Amino acid sequence: MKKDVNYSRGIFLLLLCICVLLVTAVLKVTSEVLLPVIIAIMLSFVFQPVLVFFKKKFHIPNVLGIVIIFLILFAAIFFIGNLLFSSIKTIISVYPKYEERFVYVYKAVAEIFHLSYDNESSLITNLWNQLGIRNAIQSLGFKLSNSLIDFAKNLTVIALFVIFFLSETNLFKEKAIVALEGKSSGKIISMTKDIILQVTRYLSVKFFISLLTGIFVFLGTMVIGLDFPIIWGFLAFVLNFIPNFGSIISGIVTIIFSILQFWPSPGPVIWVSFVMLSVNMILGNFVEPKVQGRSLGLSPFVIIVSLSIWGWIWGFMGMILAVPVTVILKIVCENIEFL
Repeated sequence: MKKDVNYSRGIFLLLLCICVLLVTAVLKVTSEVLLPVIIAIMLSFVFQPVLVFFKKKFHIPNVLGIVIIFLILFAAIFFIGNLLFSSIKTIISVYPKYEERFVYVYKAVAEIFHLSYDNESSLITNLWNQLGIRNAIQSLGFKLSNSLIDFAKNLTVIALFVIFFLSETNLFKEKAIVALEGKSSGKIISMTKDIILQVTRYLSVKFFISLLTGIFVFLGTMVIGLDFPIIWGFLAFVLNFIPNFGSIISGIVTIIFSILQFWPSPGPVIWVSFVMLSVNMILGNFVEPKVQGRSLGLSPFVIIVSLSIWGWIWGFMGMILAVPVTVILKIVCENIEFL
């Protein structure tokens, strides 16, 4: 009898592994459909407390609260988009200046590594001859234009989903009680509340910490005199949503550009490095854990693995959503005995 039980358990675990692989494959194949829905659900978690605050403090109905939230978001996106667009136009207009800087730095690197350099050819031609950079730049530009179109399309879809999700939140509890009527309904409702609480807290704290990171990086680089501070602040804001690695990537990119601008003067580069390191260390290692409060219960190893898996499934957005999705899976597993 004992062998039968062990045999059945082995079959169950094998079927569970197969189901996990199949679900992973489905998530990857259907990413274009599922990803906007998942993002909309996460944003609904974040905006729901704001709606409750509007209703309790100012007696604003949910419909009007949703309109106010989206007007604020639209204004913020429009303002930041204009700033970024102006910065990109400026970058294009001053490219000849930076090409000279590129040439200066590249010649120094070429001498160190004994690379050939043709003074009669442009920098791009020299790089193309060495590394095939021209093809990479052309491919990147094509992908970027397609990404901007997809971003605008997905943003519209996500906004519509969020509106419908927020308008249904008041009826969610009643619908859940009716739909899950039975012995496990209380447990499922409690699990859902725990998921909403933890994910909302994580995303809210992460948003404000990322916003502060972007603001401080913008102010610091502007004071130092680094060109295009709005871009470095925006980059720090976006990449800070990726745990552990995002702030490192934004710091490296910003420091590399500071070397390009200020070379061979080491002072400003050191100050830029100090700003990036201190902002990310103070906000990421001291302020965020203190504000976040209760631990999410995820070890650094689990976070790194989840970043790899969700990044492979959903790309860049998967890395941003890795922690909240993993928290949801953790809570579900905690409430199911055999998991």
